[in-house]
Amino acid sequence: MSLEALKEQAAIKAVGYIQSGMRVGLGTGSTAKYAILELARKLREGELSDIVTVATSIESERLARENGITVLDLDPTPLDVAIDGADEISPELNLIKGLGAALLREKVVEIQAKTFIVIADHTKLVSHLGQKAPVPVEVVQFGVQSTLKRLEQYGNPKLREKNGELLVTDNGNFIADLWFENPDPVTLERNLKGTLGVVETGFFLGMASRAIVAHQDRVEEIFLQKAEG
Repeated sequence: MSLEALKEQAAIKAVGYIQSGMRVGLGTGSTAKYAILELARKLREGELSDIVTVATSIESERLARENGITVLDLDPTPLDVAIDGADEISPELNLIKGLGAALLREKVVEIQAKTFIVIADHTKLVSHLGQKAPVPVEVVQFGVQSTLKRLEQYGNPKLREKNGELLVTDNGNFIADLWFENPDPVTLERNLKGTLGVVETGFFLGMASRAIVAHQDRVEEIFLQKAEG
């Protein structure tokens, strides 16, 4: 089974937790796309109703609206559930996110969710954060070379490009992908967010309450008792 098919399996399973009348956070990226499409199908076929959503990117908002999903601006009202993918998932359900360059909006939305479900294929499981992927760091454009120099004390930062040009986020910022060697992610996140020029990091620590991970032979659910209790 292809990785795309596994992503779709995980997304479909996660959407099963959405009930009529809920406020839902829509993630961004190749896996979250399948959750948006499955939610749209359920609404279209009458399996769900009275759903309103908040999107974590312009791309996800467009996809949702094109498929008949109601999308609202984020306000202080809590979300019942948010569903999104991840680039890495540790055994503690700590995450690295941001491959889709929407990490700031994702974090702002998902922190308001009563339940945050992360969805992925099995290749995203790691023993510790940083095992396979860098942590994306959103940085302001002004003085970016100076910001990169400050980030060098924590690892090897590289500005992300797309189509031969520096990638610009929905918020008008750059992304510096920072390769680092298995430090304490709590300490590293604190240090990064205290670095002048940094807007936000792709560390999502203590936020996910459940992970749904598709393997070739099964769909696994991982959750933390303290987060579910």
